[in-house]
Amino acid sequence: MINEKPVIGITTGDLNGIGPEVIIKTLADTRILDLCVPVVFSSNKVINFYRKTLAETPFTFYNTKDLSQLNQKQVNIFNCWEEEVPIQPGALTDSGGKYAIRSLMVATQCLKDGQLDAIVTAPIHKSNTQVPDFPYTGHTPFFKDKFGAKDVLMLLYNNGLRVALVTEHIPISKVAATITKELILSKLALLRESLIKDFGIDKPKIAVLGLNPHAGDNGQIGNEEQQHIKPAIEELQQKKQLVYGPYSADAFFARGSYSEFDAVLAMYHDQGLVAFKTLAQGEGINYTAGLPVVRTSPDHGTAFDIAGRGIADESSFREAIFQAIDLLRQREEYATNTANPLRRGRIDKEKPTEAGKVEL
Repeated sequence: MINEKPVIGITTGDLNGIGPEVIIKTLADTRILDLCVPVVFSSNKVINFYRKTLAETPFTFYNTKDLSQLNQKQVNIFNCWEEEVPIQPGALTDSGGKYAIRSLMVATQCLKDGQLDAIVTAPIHKSNTQVPDFPYTGHTPFFKDKFGAKDVLMLLYNNGLRVALVTEHIPISKVAATITKELILSKLALLRESLIKDFGIDKPKIAVLGLNPHAGDNGQIGNEEQQHIKPAIEELQQKKQLVYGPYSADAFFARGSYSEFDAVLAMYHDQGLVAFKTLAQGEGINYTAGLPVVRTSPDHGTAFDIAGRGIADESSFREAIFQAIDLLRQREEYATNTANPLRRGRIDKEKPTEAGKVEL
């Protein structure tokens, strides 16, 4: 891997969202072909439709149905279907979700089969993808199931800012009941492991946010901090791990305290992501920690309101590809460095003798 270009699978996302557009804009810069071999799981008809809406963006590709015959110098389009599919930019349709899932399923199977090195997923919409064949609230639980992971972690990052979530896509009304000491410990274990293996941080320093305003004010505004969050932090501190909190979320981000930590664990979706997306300014990425494979995605959704207008910003999607490549290399470097560690042995101190000679 370190001396070869990785093969990066790219799912098309909702056909009527901005996924195809940001894919084309990102891969139109041919310099990316020096870093990886991109394979877009879609159909040439979908790609051609959006290529015509981006007339000023030069984009060429190579059609294939065989991953053993990839073109190393071009963008590869792996055709997942041949039939005509209605494309209605900006519209939430059943077909838009159906083919987004087909793209995801085919790409994921190729990843499991070892034909891809990593996967970058374009955004899907929950309203047209939660069907009997796809009973998931999003990509994260889907990959957890497909790769048999005990637990996974939704981690968003941009440069030095990393924000992970205890709970993901669940209603606010269910968050408090979901928060437990055991769940927090599981997420912190995944976060710490990822910081070490995926980001090369030997002794990660992690901040944990409270659930309630003012982190509960010592039990005056809710008791989740007292019952679940503090006990989890204290247990890890006893194991000499650098875990601190719980912090009041508003003051923590407003004062820039996040810059003093390697990562932040938020209790629920908007608590962490509102601050993250504000600070990342459209260049953050979403990473699923805890998987045996690398999966990244942009930190935005389908953006139906601007789909098909040619104005979508591809910065986050481009960064998702770059980070997938970096994560692969960091994982391989970690594996190499820890494959045959030196064993510690006992070394006796030198003992002086009466004659002034050194005795071992």
